[in-house]
Amino acid sequence: MSGLLLIAGSLRAADPQPYTVTLKPTGNGALDAALQGSSTLISLREKAPVGGFAMVQRARDDKQRFETALHSFGYYKATVSLTIAGHPLDDPSLPMMIEDRPAEPPVEVVGSFDLGPRFRLGKVTISGQVPPDIPGHLNLESGQPAVAADVLAAQGRLLAALQADGYPLAKVPTPVAILHPDQDLLDVEFQPDPGPQADIGPIKFTGLKDMHESFVRRRLLLHQGERYSPQRIENARQDLASLGVFSVVRADPASAFDPEGQLPVTFDLTERPLHAVDASVAYSTDLGINVSTGWHHRNLFGNAEQLNLTAAAQLGGNALVRPGYQVGAQFLKPDFLARDQTLEVSLNAVKQSLQAYEQTALLERIALNRKLSAHWTASIGLSGEQESILQEGVTRHYNLIGLPASLRYDSTTNPLNPTQGIRASLLVTPTYSLGSTNSTFLIMQLAGSTYLDVFNDGRSVIALRGLVGKAVGVDVFGLPPDQRFYAGGSVTVRGYRYQTLGPQFPSGRPTGGTAISTGSVELRQRILGNYGVVGFVDVGQVTANGAPFTSNWRAGAGVGARYYTPIGPIRLDVAVPLNRQPGGDAFELYVGIGQAF
Repeated sequence: MSGLLLIAGSLRAADPQPYTVTLKPTGNGALDAALQGSSTLISLREKAPVGGFAMVQRARDDKQRFETALHSFGYYKATVSLTIAGHPLDDPSLPMMIEDRPAEPPVEVVGSFDLGPRFRLGKVTISGQVPPDIPGHLNLESGQPAVAADVLAAQGRLLAALQADGYPLAKVPTPVAILHPDQDLLDVEFQPDPGPQADIGPIKFTGLKDMHESFVRRRLLLHQGERYSPQRIENARQDLASLGVFSVVRADPASAFDPEGQLPVTFDLTERPLHAVDASVAYSTDLGINVSTGWHHRNLFGNAEQLNLTAAAQLGGNALVRPGYQVGAQFLKPDFLARDQTLEVSLNAVKQSLQAYEQTALLERIALNRKLSAHWTASIGLSGEQESILQEGVTRHYNLIGLPASLRYDSTTNPLNPTQGIRASLLVTPTYSLGSTNSTFLIMQLAGSTYLDVFNDGRSVIALRGLVGKAVGVDVFGLPPDQRFYAGGSVTVRGYRYQTLGPQFPSGRPTGGTAISTGSVELRQRILGNYGVVGFVDVGQVTANGAPFTSNWRAGAGVGARYYTPIGPIRLDVAVPLNRQPGGDAFELYVGIGQAF
């Protein structure tokens, strides 16, 4: 029995031996990172501890991985030295010595590297027949370091260039590399097989349910008979995705030509649910709690038409006399009469009781919105407004007819958290007013913002915005109160109550003006992963009857906190007026989703 126990004991696994790993720096940060990343001694040290024999084998495997990493950086004559507890790996007593050591202190594993000369590229050639523009895409020159990543990147560029030239089934195998140790050079030969050029073949759609294929086909930027181009296919895919009807748009070129020598393409489409409901809540000390909700139909008649029903309420702010509400309906028909042209029809009912005025209104709008390019859009329309406004104890009724026109530019990529790009808009609205007094006036407004990514990592951003507006044709009291310019609040000058910055009646309530000028600068800094802080200064002025920039300027400043989520940053800002108006607040607080601008 004792003999059996002895045999069983010798077959049990060795106890794990704690160890540390030190890889001596090579002087090349990228190489050091590659060596660290390739080491199983490091990656498995805590999650898969081992005994002496397995540790030695793990080190031997790492030595081969280190040599591969060194070669990939052009060090083909490099040598690797690995020791465990000061002993080389080929020491036959090393495994048992590790087994016999106590758990503390841990065994020291040390790796050092003698890099030797760095090989450089010798001849870089392309064998076979390729179009004359193709070699220039390699971007690989004789004499540069023989880095494997650069050579493989050139392989990818060569394949992409052939496909862009209309060779859809081109193949570029791994290039042939020939070492010249006596010269410390590496020759590289690419052996592409372009295959034949081809045109786009039959185009098929799969996955359509409620969308009409005829609309999708008319909308598609890709057509049979055009020269094959991956970029053209990708542009068509992105354009379909921009309709807002599809959750997934995948373009799948066939793997073989059809009998006509063309390459068929299939677009696999997944439609989003027809209906969506959303809700949001924001808060500010001046406008109180703003609660909004919406119901959306994404594909009303099968051609990506949208119907949006919205409702919002404002409750409890110090710029409100009593709660207000707004309900609205909007219909959008894409590709109306022309591609990239949308028909918009909207109807809104508004009731709001502000310090500046109390308004009950019905607003109608019909417009054509046209996308001019990737960043430019233009709009022209017809608007109507029937309203009753109470201001300073006097109620007036207005019927307004306007011809709003706008030109917009937007090169930003994230609507709720822009870090680069420019937004700009020019709005011009000739308006005829029928009411207590008839008048014709022109309202012009130029607004813009830009975002500077300081370190190109999206974490430190300087944001700037400006607004200039002017009403022509009437004085301030010839304008309906809701058509006048006001400043103060989160969209103009923070730190001042909504609409209160500028000229005032003897009662202290704002009158509004015929001209406005505002500007903001904001520094946004992300810290600790998803958190961020901001600091900002806003300035602005409103002129009762004059030009922009001619009235007294007022400024507000503040700080804020951000918590970044997948749907956008949650914003908390506190601002104070730097030259407070009589009767003004000591500070204002703003909470919402998305950056302030």
